[in-house]
Amino acid sequence: MATMESLIGLVNRIQMACTSLGDYGGGDEAFSSLWDALPSVAVVGGQSSGKSSVLESIVGRDFLPRGFGIVTRRPLVLQLQQTEDAKQEYAEFGHIPRRRFTDFSLVRQEIQDETDRVTGKSKMISPVPIHLSIYSPYVVNLTLIDLPGLTKVAVEGQQESIVQDIENMVRSYIEKPNSIILAISPANQDIATSDAIKLAREVDPSGERTFGVLTKLDLMDKGTNAVDVLEGRSYRLQHPWVGVVNRSQEDINKNVDMILARRKEREYFATSPDYGHLSSKMGSEYLAKLLSKHLESVIRARIPSITSLINKSIDELDAELDHLGRPVAVDAGAQLYTILELCRAFDRIFKEHLDGGRPGGDRVYGVFDNQLPAALRKLPFDRHLSLQNVKKIVSEADGYQPHLIAPEQGYRRLIEGSLNYFRGPAEASVDAVHFVLKELVRKSIGECQELKRFPSLQSAIAGASNEALERFREEGKKTVIRLVDMESSYLTVEFFRRLPQEIEKVGNPGGNPKENPRENSAAAPPPPIDRYGDGHFRRIGSNVSSYVHMVSETLRNSIPKAVVYCQVKEAKQNLLNHFYILIGKKEGKQLAELLDEDPALMEKRLQYAKRLELYKKARDEIDSVSWVR
Repeated sequence: MATMESLIGLVNRIQMACTSLGDYGGGDEAFSSLWDALPSVAVVGGQSSGKSSVLESIVGRDFLPRGFGIVTRRPLVLQLQQTEDAKQEYAEFGHIPRRRFTDFSLVRQEIQDETDRVTGKSKMISPVPIHLSIYSPYVVNLTLIDLPGLTKVAVEGQQESIVQDIENMVRSYIEKPNSIILAISPANQDIATSDAIKLAREVDPSGERTFGVLTKLDLMDKGTNAVDVLEGRSYRLQHPWVGVVNRSQEDINKNVDMILARRKEREYFATSPDYGHLSSKMGSEYLAKLLSKHLESVIRARIPSITSLINKSIDELDAELDHLGRPVAVDAGAQLYTILELCRAFDRIFKEHLDGGRPGGDRVYGVFDNQLPAALRKLPFDRHLSLQNVKKIVSEADGYQPHLIAPEQGYRRLIEGSLNYFRGPAEASVDAVHFVLKELVRKSIGECQELKRFPSLQSAIAGASNEALERFREEGKKTVIRLVDMESSYLTVEFFRRLPQEIEKVGNPGGNPKENPRENSAAAPPPPIDRYGDGHFRRIGSNVSSYVHMVSETLRNSIPKAVVYCQVKEAKQNLLNHFYILIGKKEGKQLAELLDEDPALMEKRLQYAKRLELYKKARDEIDSVSWVR
């Protein structure tokens, strides 16, 4: 059977686990939602309403800073944990874990120092909470959140927006459906003007989550009392009002301890002619028990949703740890296996980019379909085959003996000079694909989640991949240059065989003379061919241009094949082959250096592992309890 202490203690431990792991106040959204799902008590009140005194009375310790104006300038998440050891009573802060405070005056000083650390020694506020856990046999299991006191005007040294800033901060805590509102109002002021009640009514109009507390009952004017409020006639809530009598300023100055203060409070209500009939339901001790009992009922109702959220968090943590990777083995063989598996993971992503499973591989085709044709079109053949240059090259090729029929040497020089221009686009295609492959290596390393934890191995794989790509580029350049040189080394003979026929056609433009002998007999004799006229050289330039165009079409198809064969195919099949050989020769220490993780990632995995352990423990505790309906 689950007792009230076991129920609240369980939730308290989960809350403290969230606190210790940073899941509250700036932690991961998926995990901070677990905190939001856990019930807690938010303490709301105006400045000087006695809010701090109520908290100290519940705890039974004098530990909160005091002063004038805004004293509570950061939310204080106070987690009370009941212990069985009557001799042990101590406090721990979330920002300095594992340090126990047994002197509660030092707790007060640490709250002040930690507040100043964030806000400075000013009167400004901060939403960043301070987490404080108190372990004592004299407390009930409870989580209380002390919020800055509501104010109506900004004082010197404060921004004009501070009134609204405090209200927004308080509202962010009490508007959560799992938040229990402890609205503190001084009895010596009209309840209709209570800032705490006004704000609580806005976020909880039905009053189902609000507990009203009246302080300073002993400071009311003589002849007046707060019975109408305490009995719910002035302002009705779903839960009973509770009156408390805190220590006076004189008691605080005299360091009157809480045990004596509680006894004086009980005596006040027991002997009061106004509140004697309510004495059994008044006082800070009764308030603590009332809140604890209500908290138990809320927890009972929330257990299914809490369990569901814990299970969801566990699944997310498991997935995240799988994503981050488990701790690295210390055995050299296991480390080598891990490195090879990581290399394969990278290689798989790289191939997916090339094969179309991921974007980027299409840029290789873009080189062949756009860049190479555009570069071929821009080659300066018009200048090289201009009339003036053709005359010059043909004449120089003839030497002292002019050509007889066709200037073969001139043709060869013109063609070889033209084909040399193809070297530039061929090499440029190799370079363009090389840079595409380098970029895909970079992207693949970045997209390989398993590699992110090992920056040294990332660098090693990047270096090995780029070295391999350089080798593939050199081989690619050699191959495409060979293609160009092959075209230059052996010209297509059919091209030359066509030249005499064209010359004959020029000499006999009418065709076959036997077809129409009468017309031919009357026709004028054919004009002589001027082999040194402009028309002749233009014909030579045109013939060379046709041949170069034919070669251009050939290279346009063969260069991509060579590039793919020498670079892309090699990258797909052998990108890390040389690296594998080097890795196989490394010793254990060298392998460990490659698997040296990013410290931030190691810390993240450690925190997630702690979360996972604590959440599983919480789930097991919930499952082991037989809930009483």
